[in-house]
Amino acid sequence: MSRVYNFSAGPAVLPEEVLKEAADEMLDYRGTGMSVMEMSHRSKAFEEIITTAEQDIRDLMGIPDNYKVLFLQGGASQQFAMIPMNLMKNRVADYIITGQWAKKAAKEAEKYGKVNRIASSEDKTFSYIPDCSDLPVSEDADYVYICENNTIYGTKFKELPNTKGKTLVADVSSCFLSEPVDVTKYGVIYGGVQKNIGPAGVVIVIIREDLITEDVLPGTPTMLTYKTHADAKSLYNTPPAYGIYICGKVFKWIKAQGGLEAMKERNEKKAKVLYDFLDQSRLFKGTVVPKDRSLMNVPFVTGDADLDAKFVKEAKEAGLENLKGHRTVGGMRASIYNAMPYEGVTALVDFMKKFEKENL
Repeated sequence: MSRVYNFSAGPAVLPEEVLKEAADEMLDYRGTGMSVMEMSHRSKAFEEIITTAEQDIRDLMGIPDNYKVLFLQGGASQQFAMIPMNLMKNRVADYIITGQWAKKAAKEAEKYGKVNRIASSEDKTFSYIPDCSDLPVSEDADYVYICENNTIYGTKFKELPNTKGKTLVADVSSCFLSEPVDVTKYGVIYGGVQKNIGPAGVVIVIIREDLITEDVLPGTPTMLTYKTHADAKSLYNTPPAYGIYICGKVFKWIKAQGGLEAMKERNEKKAKVLYDFLDQSRLFKGTVVPKDRSLMNVPFVTGDADLDAKFVKEAKEAGLENLKGHRTVGGMRASIYNAMPYEGVTALVDFMKKFEKENL
């Protein structure tokens, strides 16, 4: 069986070189005589794996010394609670709602304090990013929260909101390491790795040191306190060791590709092929306002649910997997993360052209 082009939104495609390397080391990691899956997280070999992984992501993103990098569990969804538990000192936070995940995060935060939804694009099915240049930021807000790239709806903040001096917290799960980023603009930048970096089971949290304190909301579990993990260098309890190992390999792969500048260039080139076709297609159309389009997730529709289903089925037969849109929006979605090769996108566009000819 040859490998398919996998357009899944997550868990998602990983670089083939990384998978081959992991396969080579599966039974014997560098002369240890065991797999990384089997080794103690307290061992010398694993200590080197996690330390190197942290250094590599710091290099890639230019993470300043006053930010901690934490490799945690519970996915991005656990951060929906962990963020207010640790940061909501005044019990007030502002949320910008640009999709399902920001919506869920805001709902979770309401368990801990007052949540102000200061901007939203729900009026047009989250097909755009609202103007965030002059928002009614609450004076007593502990932070302003965004989901920077919306996996389901295919939108992306091209400019960060003006938080009027308040701490910015961003979920970057689906655009993590896809382009250069100025970490200093954020208080917390976090993401589940299963879309663009590694296997499901790891969430990476990059957090400014002054936000890591013992002053958390009463009743916050030890495991949900950032200080617990920061003090223990992500080794407070058994971490998702194998997942971290794969993430580390992906960081090395990105470095070898030329870093985040090169990634951005590659991603723009891939996305352009698909968006250019959608803009002139007579059958398919993109669902997002052009200026807010994501480079990572591209939703599109034919306008006919039966035809959409036929497309997904025939695409699968042609080796183009996981193109069905999220259940909340229907249609199709192509997730074209870092590891999706250019050839994968051109194969998809060629198939769409053929399908259009046969079905118009």
